[in-house]
Amino acid sequence: MLVQHFRDLMAGVCAPVTVVTTADADGPQGATVSSLASLSLRPALLSIALDRHSRLLSGIQATGRFGVNVLGAGQDDTAIAFASRTVDRFGTTEWSMSDGLPRLDEIAGWAACDLWRTVEAGDHLLLIGAVRHAASTHRAPLVYGHRTFGTHSRFAERSRPAIVDLITACAS
Repeated sequence: MLVQHFRDLMAGVCAPVTVVTTADADGPQGATVSSLASLSLRPALLSIALDRHSRLLSGIQATGRFGVNVLGAGQDDTAIAFASRTVDRFGTTEWSMSDGLPRLDEIAGWAACDLWRTVEAGDHLLLIGAVRHAASTHRAPLVYGHRTFGTHSRFAERSRPAIVDLITACAS
């Protein structure tokens, strides 16, 4: 009973939707992951959690590297494809190698990480990644909450003053 109550509780917590990737001699690997968290600025560290039986986990442990593709709003199909065990995940989306890792096209953000530490956490392992490269766009991020995909309120409509306008306003 506690497990279902905990699932229901966590379903109401919005989470970023990412596709975590790695590559080895057998080719690219990737899976949808919604456990991304920022841990530290100095050094730049982030965390993800993967099921102990995950094929992706084995690949990351073997290579010592992983990529985090932060999906953008409207990339629901990509999230679903990379969550499926029956779909050719890399055949359903455009991607290329970046920093030696598979990077999906049209994403909201990207991080290339070295596996810094692994922490046992119940039926999952918490992977802490040392970020070696990071990039982001102004695309609205894809989030998952209450078992549905979306984005956070009004992100796409929010006006963003040009950097020159901000500097001028601050100097006044």
